[in-house]
Amino acid sequence: MNILAYVVFAILFFGSWLLFGYAFVLPYPLNLGMFLGGIVLASASLMIPFHVLGKLD
Repeated sequence: MNILAYVVFAILFFGSWLLFGYAFVLPYPLNLGMFLGGIVLASASLMIPFHVLGKLD
């Protein structure tokens, strides 16, 4: 179960890097939304090891 949680964490975290990177390519209104989406995705991915995995042990 922990391995699955870490795989989901890694996919979400590295996916947020993609959103951060592509945010600089888009025009103004879209880049702000994509960058904020990257922040939300990175925060959600960090929630997994800090909160969810602590309750599974």
